[in-house]
Amino acid sequence: MSTPNQTPLVDIQNSIDARNIAIDKVGVRGVKFPIVVLDRTNERQHTIGNFTLTVDLPHHFKGTHMSRFLEVLNENKGEMSIHALPNMLKALKERLTAERAHIEVSFPFFMVKKAPVTGKEGMMEFECGFIAESNGTDDFILAVKVPVATLCPCSKEISKYGAHNQRGLVTAKIRFRDMVWLEEVIEMIESSASCALFPVLKRPDEKWVTEHAYENPRFVEDMVREVALKFNADERITWYEIEVENFESIHAHNAYAYLERTK
Repeated sequence: MSTPNQTPLVDIQNSIDARNIAIDKVGVRGVKFPIVVLDRTNERQHTIGNFTLTVDLPHHFKGTHMSRFLEVLNENKGEMSIHALPNMLKALKERLTAERAHIEVSFPFFMVKKAPVTGKEGMMEFECGFIAESNGTDDFILAVKVPVATLCPCSKEISKYGAHNQRGLVTAKIRFRDMVWLEEVIEMIESSASCALFPVLKRPDEKWVTEHAYENPRFVEDMVREVALKFNADERITWYEIEVENFESIHAHNAYAYLERTK
């Protein structure tokens, strides 16, 4: 049986664009894909990544080939780490004829945490991620979001019967040399707060948490400085960015602090 002749389809993305404007980043966003990340306790953890994949687009191309981003992602199944991402960046640049490639992936990361007194275990979720770019050299950033408890130093000082506290969120990004575990960064941040959060608390644990927070009051200014001290003391970390936001319990606004440092 003969096969009918097929007319070649027009590749409109490769057509010439006369506006003479290059685009910094073009690609796909919001791509969900199963991934494996390194886990200090269990070696590897299976989770779901939310990807943004982009490349630069020269001024003379009308568009990019969106399907090729998904092809590269499918071909690079498996571990997401500082060791694996450079291969994806290289593949994106080669497949899409680009000078620069950029990958962002965020994912839920789970740690088993024990209550401070009873030792009751539960799973604690943290939003983590990687940001990687290749533009002559490869750049890699590890990102974490850590919920914490903070107690107001001012409220403690001026009140007779207690102090207001609230949940805060610490967002940290680091560049580093040598291996840094996600769990290590999370623990540095938690130890800088008035108190860490726990998935399971019985009454003896709640008493400990309340008293521990009261003995360790923190403004957002204190939080960014305490985390910075931890990062400064770690020789593996070469650059960091820290944001702290407190969801204030007695105000209609949030408290916020930010710093960035290159060591």
